[in-house]
Amino acid sequence: MPKTYIDKLMGEHEKIIYVTRQHWFVFLRSILVEILIALILIAITAALTIAIPLLLAWITFVIAFILLLIPVFGGVRDFLIWWNRQYIITNRRVIQIAGVINKNITDSSLEKVNDVKMEQSVLGRLFNFGNVEILTASELGANIFIYIGDPIHFKTAMLNAKEELERGNQSHGDQIHHLTEEEEIPTLIAQFADLRQKGIITEAEFQAKKAELLAKLK
Repeated sequence: MPKTYIDKLMGEHEKIIYVTRQHWFVFLRSILVEILIALILIAITAALTIAIPLLLAWITFVIAFILLLIPVFGGVRDFLIWWNRQYIITNRRVIQIAGVINKNITDSSLEKVNDVKMEQSVLGRLFNFGNVEILTASELGANIFIYIGDPIHFKTAMLNAKEELERGNQSHGDQIHHLTEEEEIPTLIAQFADLRQKGIITEAEFQAKKAELLAKLK
């Protein structure tokens, strides 16, 4: 099965936990002008078809049909923009994707998430949409997701993923401490190499630990 664009963004051992988009209200709001223009063109065409001779009526109909394609294409464009704007939670990060052909991707590591704020108006509670602000320790500072669908589920899924990641990091740390006392140095190096491959420790940290362990063999 061919990989989707989102699948290609995933790292090794990374999995998608939750995906959402902006609420359909956002799409509806963006196409209201196109709908209004289309209705006006249909009304004008119907009136002219009745009021003018048959030949001119057909010419008017063809011209109106061509003009009607403009709001139709505009609506399709708005739908593609809405559909391709996605907010994704994985077991490592939060990803925001925007753009139909040219993609704009913003990541927030779960390890750097300090706090999450959610805002819902009365209308948002009725129709299940709201704003979610992610405060991080990165250079970006904060990411704000506007009018996303089911913001409560989004926030809960993100906090659960962050807790699971921290629990996994803690268990790996305990395992390393245990192996330091009971296992041989080659086994420890292999364990650190596995942590580096999973992205839990950096290449520099791995090399430092490897050098420290190899020094004990001398």
